[in-house]
Amino acid sequence: MVYLDHAATTPMRPEAIEALTAALAVVGNPSSIHSAGQQAKRLLEESRERVAATLGVDGIEVVFTGSGTEAVNLAIKGLWWRRQSTAPSAVDGGPGARPRLLVPAGEHHATIDTVEWLAAHEGAEVVVLPLDEVGRLRLDVLEAELARDAASVALVTMLWASNEVGTVQPVEEVARLTARAGVPLHVDAIAAYGQLPIDVRGLRRATDAGPGAGLVALSVSAHKIGGPAGIGALVLDRSAAVEPLIHGGGQQRRVRSGTQDVAAAASFAAAATAVHERLDEDARRMSALRDRLIAGALAAVPAARLSGDPDPSGRLPANVHFSFPGCEGDSLLFLLDASGVAVSTGSACQAGVPEPSHVLMAMGRSESDARGALRITLGHVSTDAEVDAFLAALPGAYAQAAKAGLAARATSFDR
Repeated sequence: MVYLDHAATTPMRPEAIEALTAALAVVGNPSSIHSAGQQAKRLLEESRERVAATLGVDGIEVVFTGSGTEAVNLAIKGLWWRRQSTAPSAVDGGPGARPRLLVPAGEHHATIDTVEWLAAHEGAEVVVLPLDEVGRLRLDVLEAELARDAASVALVTMLWASNEVGTVQPVEEVARLTARAGVPLHVDAIAAYGQLPIDVRGLRRATDAGPGAGLVALSVSAHKIGGPAGIGALVLDRSAAVEPLIHGGGQQRRVRSGTQDVAAAASFAAAATAVHERLDEDARRMSALRDRLIAGALAAVPAARLSGDPDPSGRLPANVHFSFPGCEGDSLLFLLDASGVAVSTGSACQAGVPEPSHVLMAMGRSESDARGALRITLGHVSTDAEVDAFLAALPGAYAQAAKAGLAARATSFDR
């Protein structure tokens, strides 16, 4: 199998597997005060420091979570709840006065579903910010929303780079605008981590971020960089306060209670260190493969349309995203899979009915474009031979998928 779906998950790195298996033999709860517990705690905290070093923060600012999705939920819900409880009217015993939540269109569903939950259950007012034609946030609209009434904004949340079309977002500019407005910013960096340099402290310094404002929270996940599934992290600046999702023993600054997974943390740290040490080298290698794949696909299927920023410097090194006219992305996926090539559509499928990509629709693309989406993503083990295999399988798969055409949207449930 040629695996080209590394944005979904990527194979564990040898260093991460070795660290995981070694740490599984360590006995002791890191919250215990006896020597076995302290040995486990030492390994846990050393792992936290190693992950922190790859993100430009101190270990105390890294909160381990069970996944990237949990980190996103903790950041958004936690910041929103705390901002309500500390709003001037809430302090005086009245209702909160910061109901607005500013979110770009085209976010990952970890964010979309979280803000929709806050709107349905907590009265949040979700303001969706538009994207331009390459999937980049419209800064002018964000700036206008902050200028109109920054005091009513609980937080801004956004992707560092689109997990679907690969467009890199203007994170520094947004961090500067939110810092100036006194509003906290959460960034979902799960797709960008391991492909782009991330320096949270440096970014806060460059944007003159004051306490609790600007970039204060950032989410990452281990299995996207060659670590294990089941562990993520939320970078939480010392000046930021959140309401926890989980209550219990008060671990991790009372932000995320629960006995921590030492072995997973050690494995995460090993992967993070390996990625960080080879970040520039891997980015150059994956960018070269990406660009060859793009050129080859456009030559093989001239009707294909590249999604995201066409400028290589404006998209993730490992991301390629096309729309193929006149066919379903799902059809292409299954046909390529039958040829031994694993890719992704990036679109949702509800009740067996293909749905258009919400990201492409937010970029102003047609429904046909949005239904013919295909995402091809590279990783640390990707090779030229795998790119060749994809390019060899693509023309035949497209011919068959185009012959089948677009699926009917109606089902027997609609009668």
